[in-house]
Amino acid sequence: MSQQELLAKVVSALNHAGIDYMVTGSLVSSLQGEPRSTHDIDFVVSAGPEIVGALVEVFPPPDYYLDRKSITEAVSRQDMFNLIDVKSGDKADFWILTDEPFDRSRFARKYEENVLGMKLKVSSPEDTILAKLRWAALSGGSEKQFIDALRVYEVQSGKLDMEYLS
Repeated sequence: MSQQELLAKVVSALNHAGIDYMVTGSLVSSLQGEPRSTHDIDFVVSAGPEIVGALVEVFPPPDYYLDRKSITEAVSRQDMFNLIDVKSGDKADFWILTDEPFDRSRFARKYEENVLGMKLKVSSPEDTILAKLRWAALSGGSEKQFIDALRVYEVQSGKLDMEYLS
């Protein structure tokens, strides 16, 4: 399964279960800035225990790795879990929406965009920049994260809400 097919299948499963989501990370920074290769798709999801059934049924072994216990723990800790397409090695990282003000703000600011023939809820360019800069700092100065943020800034510069970025 291609990364595009995995993306479509995950979005379909979330929509079917009524789980609100936002695509973020390198996939979105590639859409809003400079494209680059990535093997993971990052989702922020507003979900509770219902996400277990919504995903486990759609992504069964042996084609997928998805640990029910990891999902349950991630929901209770407002943490993250992974889904891995065993054949391709592509993965989806699911970050449970936290109560942190920045997480709530960026989730509320998401918008729909047509990407690869499907409608996706994606983070705003401003929030993509801020999240990438945050990850760069948390990882000890990741140049890749910083460059992603810079490229989104360059491509989107005329449309950015500079007051929000400040």
